[in-house]
Formats: sequence, C-alpha cells, structure tokens
Amino acid sequence: MTIIPVSGAGFQTYDVVVGRGLLGQAGQRVAPLARGRTVIVSDETVAAIHGEALRASLEGAGVRSEMVTVPAGEASKSFAQLERVLDRLLEIGLDRRDVVVAMGGGVVGDLAGLAAALYMRGVDFVQVPTTLLAQVDSSVGGKTAIDTPRGKNLVGAFHQPRLVLADIDVLATLPEKQLRSGWAEVLKHGLICDAAFFDWLAGEGAAGAMGDPTALERAVVRSVEIKAAVVGEDEKEAGRRALLNLGHTFGHAIEAELGFEEAALAHGEAVALGCCMAFRYSARLGLCPTADAERAEAVIKAAGLPTRLDQAGAFAADRLLALMAGDKKAEGGALTLILAHGIGQAFVAKNVDADRVRAFLIEEGAAG
Repeated sequence: MTIIPVSGAGFQTYDVVVGRGLLGQAGQRVAPLARGRTVIVSDETVAAIHGEALRASLEGAGVRSEMVTVPAGEASKSFAQLERVLDRLLEIGLDRRDVVVAMGGGVVGDLAGLAAALYMRGVDFVQVPTTLLAQVDSSVGGKTAIDTPRGKNLVGAFHQPRLVLADIDVLATLPEKQLRSGWAEVLKHGLICDAAFFDWLAGEGAAGAMGDPTALERAVVRSVEIKAAVVGEDEKEAGRRALLNLGHTFGHAIEAELGFEEAALAHGEAVALGCCMAFRYSARLGLCPTADAERAEAVIKAAGLPTRLDQAGAFAADRLLALMAGDKKAEGGALTLILAHGIGQAFVAKNVDADRVRAFLIEEGAAG
C-alpha cells in the first residue's frame, strides 16, 4: 500500500491511497471524515458489482449510507443527471456534515464531484475510483464537470476530494476496452515528463496493460505521484497543469464530433490518438525528433490503442478545428496545444496557427 499526499496552497491536503483490498477498508478510512452519513453516487453497473461491499464496509464502521445511481456511460455527465443527483441529495436531507462518496469511473467522479461542489455551496466528497483511467487521472486534482453539446467538460468547478481510495483489486472486473483506455492515461504521464517511466511502460511495465496487478499498482502509484506534483503547483490550470492535457485538445474534438459515444471511442482511446497526433504535429514543426514521435506511436499501438484518425471514423478538418478552437484551453479563440520536444518533454504552445493545424488534420486523413 502506498499513500501519496496531495497538497497545494489553495486547498486542504488529502491522501491518495493506492493498494489492494481498499474497498473493504473504506469504512475505517471514511469514518473520520463522515460526521453524519454518506451518500454514495455510482452508476448502475458499478453499483451492482461493488455497491454492497462498499456499503457493508461503511456500515461496519458505523457510517450510515444511502445509494444514488445514474446510468452507466458518458451521457450521464449532463445537466439532467446533475439535477437528478442534486434533487436526491435534497430529498435525502444531506447536510454540511455529511460526505458524498463517488464510486465509479471518471463519469461518476466528475458528476458526483460537481454535485458536491454545488450542494449547499460545497460539501466534502471522497473518490473511490473503479477504473484505471479514474485512478490515475480524473479522481486526483479536483476537476469536476459535465459535458454539453458544444464540448466536453465545459461546465464544472474545481472541488478537491478529501480522500481518494484506489483499490487495484477492483480493476480485475474491468472490460479490456476500459483497461486499455486507462492505460492511455498512464502512457500520457510518461510522455509528458518522465521518459524513464515511459521506458518501463514500454518494457516490463507493459504487463499492466494486460491486467497484471503488480505492474498496475506501480503504474498507478507513479501516475498519481506525477499528477499530485503538478496539481500541487497549479491547482486551477493557470500554468504547468495544462501539460496534463497532452492529447486532449485533438482527442476532445474527436470525441465531440462522435457525440461522446463510448462505444465508438472511449475517452482514453481518444487521448491515445490525440497524443500520437500531438507528437506527429510536433515532429512536423521540427520541434520533436521524428524518432520520438514514431516510438510514442509504436508503444501506444502495442497497447492496443488507436494511433491514426481513420481508426476513429471519418472527419472534416474544418469541423475538428472549430471544436478545437472551442476547447476550454483556447484563449481568445486562439488555439492552445500541448506539444513535445521529445518523450518526457511536453510543453504548452499558445497562439498556434490554425491554418497549419488545418493542413496537418488533412494530412492525417480529415476531409478538406
């Protein structure tokens, strides 16, 4: 078991606990935070698999709990489901001493976290991420949001959790597609700032992409360490935290054009494709060695993730460009991209020339 503290000037320090068997320990770890009771927010699929175990652990520690479920899938990150969750919290009579527990993947964590941020102007919440993607990315750092038809995560708030419990054992229940999706975010962390970590992921650590629990635990720990360090320096993405969005501007545009349909392209798959595109664009501009872009693509491909635009569908360059310009990282309508000087050397590029990006998208296979 590893405990990683997340601390910053603008929020209270909290722990991310990574290990095996943590679901059974949730009660004793949540009890000191829950002075009254908890409301568990989960999706229908996760609740059916892990809901009773979590409730039993909480009740065993003397913590009363209620369960609120939403449909599984990205479509639940919506105004309609946010209103429904908030209404249930009001119906239950949650007060400021109580705690919201988000148990699920990134969708549940984002939705429940935003509900906790809004309810009575903010109540405590705990993250119990049950997907690899959520364990290494969305559960840490306090970003909460819902999607709109105009883009992903455009309505939200920064609301840090009080505790994150990343139980490696629950990853054994993940479908292969979801495990690969999470592995994309692990690879992303190496590509951003840790070439040695990426080397390990490309070699011995690649077993984690196949579900090996020892490799998974090490991958989760290192990913959380990287994210915790960045979040501690820059909670609200005013500077260095933007690096964590490597692959996301390309990826989010592709997701938005597909209507955020998980069946078509999982979020991590979109990020993997976006990382490849960011490295290829960096190489096209002469910012990054072509060999590094090719190696990044080869490792991502070996993990069973998409690397080329035509693997996701057919797209129009102008439409993707418009979606990229509407991304929340854009400033004054100008494009901001996370590019790279090499593996482990990502940087923020502002005022990116839209015409050059359009030409690149056409090279990548988008219709002109």
